[in-house]
Amino acid sequence: MYNFLAAFAVFLALHMVPAWPTLRQRLITLLGRRTYFSVYSLLSIVALIWVFQAALALDFIPLWEPAPWQAWTTFVLAPSGVFLVLAGLFSENPLSVSVFQGNDRKGAIVSITRHPVLWGFLLWALGHVVANGDLRSLVLFGGFALFALGGFVMVEKRAHCRLGDGWAANSKGTSAWPFVAILKGQARLRADPVMILSAFATAAITFWLLAGGHYAMFGADPLLQALPFG
Repeated sequence: MYNFLAAFAVFLALHMVPAWPTLRQRLITLLGRRTYFSVYSLLSIVALIWVFQAALALDFIPLWEPAPWQAWTTFVLAPSGVFLVLAGLFSENPLSVSVFQGNDRKGAIVSITRHPVLWGFLLWALGHVVANGDLRSLVLFGGFALFALGGFVMVEKRAHCRLGDGWAANSKGTSAWPFVAILKGQARLRADPVMILSAFATAAITFWLLAGGHYAMFGADPLLQALPFG
């Protein structure tokens, strides 16, 4: 458990860097933007691998009996989460987490929600909480879900401070909750190349995972759990 807690603490600490504008800017000035993002991405991946390895090493303590409907919940929530993360990361979005956060324009995904990456991470995590009825999965994916929930407040506050008087104009036609701006008539549902490519990438990733990739990496077959006799 100590190894898992240490891994998760490092993961959280790494993801506090973007929320600390002064430190983030100093690192970008010191390393250069491209090097900063490359090093940060590499460290994040290493930390995430460490978290999963530490979690898998924990004892298996069942909390509830598995059922086929739980796997189907994951089939809906996890791909939806992956799509939102991909579309959010690579769309222009000055309001939230994005590779192109500095641009004033907004990608089509922002009309659905101004925090697509956070919602995607949350849906992915919750989908895995439902399907895995053991303590280590609850701690792992529940921790990710809480991390995403805390990110909404932090990212929203940071965007307010960064944009200042420009917040009202930039946030027009968006909503923190998915589809609320569209339902209110403040925005229209649309698609752009980033969303289309993200949809194809999500489909490819999902197919690979269900075709054996998930079992190869984590020793669990989601399709087998979805069967009544799984």
